[in-house]
Amino acid sequence: MAEALVEHGIGATRALVLDGDTVIAAHFERDDMGLRAGSIHVGRLTTILEPGRRGIVTVGDTEALLEPLSNATQGALLRIEVVRERLPEHARPRLAKARAIDGPALAIGEIARGPDLASRLAAAGHRTTLLSSHGVDELEAAGWSETVESARTGHIGFPGGLLTISPTPGMTVIDVDGPGNLAALAQAAAIAAAAAIARFDITGSIGVDFPTLAGKAARNLIGDLIDTHLPSPFERTAMNGFGFVQIVRPRVRASFVESVRAPGFAALELLRRAGRGAPGDRTLATHPATIAWLTAHPALVAALARTVGGNVRLQPDPTIAISGGDVIHV
Repeated sequence: MAEALVEHGIGATRALVLDGDTVIAAHFERDDMGLRAGSIHVGRLTTILEPGRRGIVTVGDTEALLEPLSNATQGALLRIEVVRERLPEHARPRLAKARAIDGPALAIGEIARGPDLASRLAAAGHRTTLLSSHGVDELEAAGWSETVESARTGHIGFPGGLLTISPTPGMTVIDVDGPGNLAALAQAAAIAAAAAIARFDITGSIGVDFPTLAGKAARNLIGDLIDTHLPSPFERTAMNGFGFVQIVRPRVRASFVESVRAPGFAALELLRRAGRGAPGDRTLATHPATIAWLTAHPALVAALARTVGGNVRLQPDPTIAISGGDVIHV
């Protein structure tokens, strides 16, 4: 049985799933994620995008794409279930997706909360350990920073080659590079790609660009390796003559790669580090963009001040990378 290490922190919950000392899955769940998958709400149909097909439903100040759309009239109250959470994208977040369900819809609001990260990991059969956000950093010791950096760069080394993971609005693309025998490279890459997809919870449409292989048997072997090493459920195509395989996994929330690259992640990581150590004042020195995000979220800075029992000062430093930052104990 794998062990899930779960840490609730300021603004987010983090988790690593370990098989022995190996990280087999990483998760990041933000408090500001909006509508959670599996939750039940009553919302108002505020916009009909395509009659009978799609519309926008609003719950409080949060919008979701409603699909399919019933014959409800604009302005009607509907009971909905969230089937996919909001997804971060460079232009703007993609709306959460919901479906209409039967039941009374008398007043706008949440009826039932969907399962949180810790609950989902326990339901998956993992032995769950809740970690303290103070004192010894057990999550870090288990490989948190290394896993984050791998997701941030998208570079995954494996024996004989390198994977490069690139999320796009249409699909997540995994490119395979390496020298030597192409068949051996593709076989090792298939195992490594399956592990990376599972580790970073990459879902939706995934394209893996293997080296071009001659012969149907060699191409079929790559598919067999993916089937063996990638946990279900998923569907895939056979490798085509150019080495491309498409994999489709159910899309419920952002992948770990998308979460790490989303605005605010670096700020939340800085708050996590700043919350540890002896009580007292803190100065957070980091890139101006991260400072701007923290300034726009004063409740999180206030939460840090309460945690450390001191004042928190924000110090912009353009020489520090956006993904970095220093915590100065005063």
